[in-house]
Amino acid sequence: MSNKIDTVLFDLDGTLIDTNELIISSFLHTMETYFPGQYKRKDVLPFLGPSLKDTFEPMDPESYEDMIKTYRTYNLANHDLLVKSFEGVYETVRTLKESGFHLGIVTTKLSDVVQMGLKLTGLDEFFEVVVALDHVEKAKPDPEPLLKALDMLGSSPERAIMVGDNHHDILGGKNAGTKTAAVAWSIKGREHLEQYKPDYMLEKMADILPILGV
Repeated sequence: MSNKIDTVLFDLDGTLIDTNELIISSFLHTMETYFPGQYKRKDVLPFLGPSLKDTFEPMDPESYEDMIKTYRTYNLANHDLLVKSFEGVYETVRTLKESGFHLGIVTTKLSDVVQMGLKLTGLDEFFEVVVALDHVEKAKPDPEPLLKALDMLGSSPERAIMVGDNHHDILGGKNAGTKTAAVAWSIKGREHLEQYKPDYMLEKMADILPILGV
């Protein structure tokens, strides 16, 4: 087996599609419903990345399932209004596909909302595999979702790179044994991601092409 990378795993939110405003407004709506007046925009930024269960259960072990429902209802209702593409992502992903790379998505979202985002941005035609939260027992940074995606793609960690905007993506890649690339447009900031020592930092999505020899 060649050690050349032929497989690219992407996170979705904040990496391929700009869902930041949708996610932040969904959290603010939920927090205002359950904890009126206690949370502002800066307070919910740490919630971006982990699963909703990981975020809400420690706050209220009794009502966290209701909080998740409240979040998801608002999120679905406002999805197409607030989601948009990041510049250069569509063209870069298309180039990777045309160059013969295996492409997968590994996300902490549920699969139905993943498909909404991919269709809205026209990215749905490029991905052979999507591993969403409802497909696994454990979310990133556990390696399970990455290893599942690689297995479905007929690939292996040494042939793969994980691209994401959150430390869960970088740690998930390291735990699974892939190369890792962080995106500098992360809402958490490049300094936050640099602490986790990704193999590469992408200033724009097209920066991945020379890394992969395209």
